Amino acid sequence: MARVLSVNVGRPRQVAVQRGRPVMSAIGKSPVDGRVKDAGVNLQGDDQADRRVHGGPDKAVYSYAWEDTLWWSQELGLARPLPPGMFGENLTVEGVDVTGAIVGERWRIGTVELEVCQPRLPCAKLGHRFGDQRMVKRFALAGRPGAYLRIVTEGELGAGEQVHITHRPSHGVTVAQVSRAILLDEDELAAAARAPELPPALSRWMLERAA
Repeated sequence: MARVLSVNVGRPRQVAVQRGRPVMSAIGKSPVDGRVKDAGVNLQGDDQADRRVHGGPDKAVYSYAWEDTLWWSQELGLARPLPPGMFGENLTVEGVDVTGAIVGERWRIGTVELEVCQPRLPCAKLGHRFGDQRMVKRFALAGRPGAYLRIVTEGELGAGEQVHITHRPSHGVTVAQVSRAILLDEDELAAAARAPELPPALSRWMLERAA
């Protein structure tokens, strides 16, 4: 059954010091109980440290598959699974092919409707989260980016609720394809950019890069 395993939120906090200045990030997310309001550009209780590159309508909710978290637990040789929210995701989902999700795919969870719009591109904050900056490259190469979603219909959702996929566009461009084109294979940029539901600025950058 496709369901939400955990709903995770977090506020900005200092994760490092760089050139004498604090590095702030809200990548540290923790599970919350009960139903959570999903409105505007955030889940209730969640925030971002740098809105220039994180958050906003096209990065309102970040989802990561529990199956991918378990894969990472084995890949990193850990004795026990990583906890939900370790990748900074708001929704840890189970039974959902997040990597294979179609850009523009819509999910109904509780009274909320969300739309898949782009993959997560790793940055130094992920390295800080794991205490190892090599994790940034490992994440890029693994091809398990998770998906950012925009809020189509505001409402409430909670852990344990089913994820209903209500719409899949016919273009077939997946989150994994967009991630691979940007990070690993620029020959795929033009094809991946044809998904109309991508954020316009990202799509434009991909086409310019491809040219």
